[in-house]
Amino acid sequence: MGSTRAPRTTGRPARGRTDALADMQPASQLAHRLAKAEDLPQIVEIYNSTISSRIVTADTEPVSVAARQAWFEQHKPGSRPLWVVEQDGRCVGWLSFSSFYGRPAYNSTAELSVYVHGSWRARGVGSYLLREAIDHAPRIGVATLLGFVFAHNTPSLRLFEKFGFSRWGLLPRVAVLDGVERDLVILGRRADERGTLR
Repeated sequence: MGSTRAPRTTGRPARGRTDALADMQPASQLAHRLAKAEDLPQIVEIYNSTISSRIVTADTEPVSVAARQAWFEQHKPGSRPLWVVEQDGRCVGWLSFSSFYGRPAYNSTAELSVYVHGSWRARGVGSYLLREAIDHAPRIGVATLLGFVFAHNTPSLRLFEKFGFSRWGLLPRVAVLDGVERDLVILGRRADERGTLR
């Protein structure tokens, strides 16, 4: 990810790309809130922006705001919240808690989905959202968290594993994207396992 910011003249030795990128990390300044109906177009815009990469979602064509309305309404603040991170009046990322399998015995298990605007990737938004979700899960009765990630989506696998998720399962060749069969990795962790929130 490139940057158009001019280098800072602080008198310190020149630094590499890793250090420069660290300067851009906004995690300490980030905050999230519950998504509102008026956020849905931006939520869908961010989601649709990932489709062409063929590494994030199993949708192969953009979805409409209307098509996501029912999904939006399924999210309830006290059990399955949908959060957005906002900067300068724009949604730059979102996270959803979704029910797993839809049977009562699984009520304490939730799937997490994290999506970040292209210009805000690698700037700490995904890490911030995932950290907050793990911390919040016990407050809404969620004991087990899951993530479903394509095996070729290395950045997302690394993000989940950074926060203590383990690979609990592999569904080989269950998706076909542009004629290529892809594996799906099931990642999981217990919400009450501490010491892994980095």
